Amino acid sequence: MATDTLKSGKNTTVGGGAPGLRRLLLDNGALSALVVLVVAMSLLSGDFLTTQNLLNVGVQAAVTAILAFGVTFVIVTAGIDLSVGSVAALSATVLAWSATSAGVPVWLAVILAVATGIACGFVNGALVSYGKLPPFIATLAMLSVGRGLSLVISQGSPIAFPSSVSRLGDTLGGWLPVPVLVMIVMGLVTAVVLGRTYLGRSMYAIGGNEEAARLSGLRVKRQKVAVYALSGLFAAVAGIVLASRLASAQPQAAQGYELDAIAAVVIGGASLSGGVGKASGTLIGALILAVLRNGLNLLSVSAFWQQVVIGVVIALAVLLDTVRRRAGSTPVAGGAAGAGGPGGRKAQAVKYTVAAVLVAAVIGGVSLWNSGSSGGATKLGMSVSTLNNPFFVQLKAGAQAEAKAKGVELTVTDAQNDASQQANQIQNFTSESMSSVIINPVDSDAAGPSVRAANKADIPVIAADRGVNKADVTALVASDNVAGGEQAARTLAEKLGGKGRIVVLQGTAGTSASRERGAGFAQGIKAYPGIKVVAKQPADFDRTKGLDVMTNMLQANSDVNGVFAENDEMALGAIKALGAKAGTSVPVVGFDGTPDGLKAVEAGTLYASVAQQPRELGRLAVRNAIEAAAGKKIDATVKVPVKVVTAKNVADFS
Repeated sequence: MATDTLKSGKNTTVGGGAPGLRRLLLDNGALSALVVLVVAMSLLSGDFLTTQNLLNVGVQAAVTAILAFGVTFVIVTAGIDLSVGSVAALSATVLAWSATSAGVPVWLAVILAVATGIACGFVNGALVSYGKLPPFIATLAMLSVGRGLSLVISQGSPIAFPSSVSRLGDTLGGWLPVPVLVMIVMGLVTAVVLGRTYLGRSMYAIGGNEEAARLSGLRVKRQKVAVYALSGLFAAVAGIVLASRLASAQPQAAQGYELDAIAAVVIGGASLSGGVGKASGTLIGALILAVLRNGLNLLSVSAFWQQVVIGVVIALAVLLDTVRRRAGSTPVAGGAAGAGGPGGRKAQAVKYTVAAVLVAAVIGGVSLWNSGSSGGATKLGMSVSTLNNPFFVQLKAGAQAEAKAKGVELTVTDAQNDASQQANQIQNFTSESMSSVIINPVDSDAAGPSVRAANKADIPVIAADRGVNKADVTALVASDNVAGGEQAARTLAEKLGGKGRIVVLQGTAGTSASRERGAGFAQGIKAYPGIKVVAKQPADFDRTKGLDVMTNMLQANSDVNGVFAENDEMALGAIKALGAKAGTSVPVVGFDGTPDGLKAVEAGTLYASVAQQPRELGRLAVRNAIEAAAGKKIDATVKVPVKVVTAKNVADFS
């Protein structure tokens, strides 16, 4: 046995040649994957390996990394935390509401926000430890509770963030992003907790064998409560950093971030069965996800294919980790993992230094290879709020058709209704030195900071469909959502003869389109006192949710005789719920004038749709972006006519 140990030890030294390098790569699968990704992206895109873009990658990884550091504690104990995204949004909302609406001093508001995160984590830990709930169920419940409370406190609308706290989203010295510094600090805290504290050692013991840990004298239940509370603390910090970047607390922020956080931890070498994981691995996992998204944006890869690629890479990274374990490589544990003593740590440091030098040499060569590769052609970047909606799919189609006709290069990205992701995309466009940028904002306030960065780089920005607050846009190409809402109210009221009971299906809470259309409808319906709005519920601009929400509302309001939906997708869902009543006893009015909506108008099931001509919006946005890039003077506001489409004029409109 001693002989075998000595033989295997020879291959782990730097002088072991190829076997030593293979062992280094296997023992550090995530780091190897990150290096390969960086080199590949550098070869494929001349814009990737610039100082500005690398800082962008750091900023874009910061929130995921901070969340993931907290999740690392939980996963090391063989638990899971699905609530961190919602807790982050709730903590930021508490801070913004306390400092603005409640008039609480900013320092106290920050403490309240952090306390909110800790309290949510404490509840999770108590449910798991003392309530005997599986971690998946306990944290899934908190995911829903946290998001709901965030919406209740904010009333579904973004809240402006205190300017003193918003500095966390700025830079030091005009170039070093504060979110990156916060990420580094939280990473160091994670490393210290895992490797140098009693709590950290307890985490590994619990994750390795919970019953053995209990029998050895550890107070397992108390330790678990502390671990989940720590995860909530990190989620609160991540929420504050995210809201600072967006200059506003978004009640719908960080949706799906819990999955990215868990993916980062697992990619970094942690085991979902517990007992394995460390801070450096988690950081590398978060960087891998950020490099992937950044690089794929720079390469103009379709937003839909990006999701496929990221999923495949996550699977491959975990597969590599499995291969490493089967090959008998050193486990990736916490603290002093993998370093048996001072000599082992010294050898490991030498290996990392050699690896770093090799990587620097490769990257330097790639930089020389790509030098001078930028072309002088007109390049446009377009960030669409979501491509999971026919209206915005048509807007994209109109933009692409105009770009093709004009012979310019257009890169379209999908923000997936995530203001933070859209900020990342605008940052990427800025680092690519696009000739002009088109933005269809997820939220007008949240888009401000990233658009201001484009302003500083002298890149003209065109806003499409929705405006941008607290930033300069060269032009706004849009129809009037408020006016459209008023027209919808008038159309429905006249159909009902000025009397009736109606329900309203609202869009995604917090989005400017939902706010503006809803406000216009509310204003317009005031002129008809005989009409009563008996119920309002959000259905997130989604047809399936529109069907479900409308079905539920009909149970409590069976005598409804009118429906207004803030887009055609929800209107079509409502029509399905109404069945034979749609178009006969219950008129439904939608918004957008999508192809499916117009077909329903023609069939008589949808009474009317307020059409915005999304293809024309996209076409005009690109046309104005080209003129702005050429330095031509264009109108500050370009209006696309809004028109109510009914069965009488649907043929002409189509």
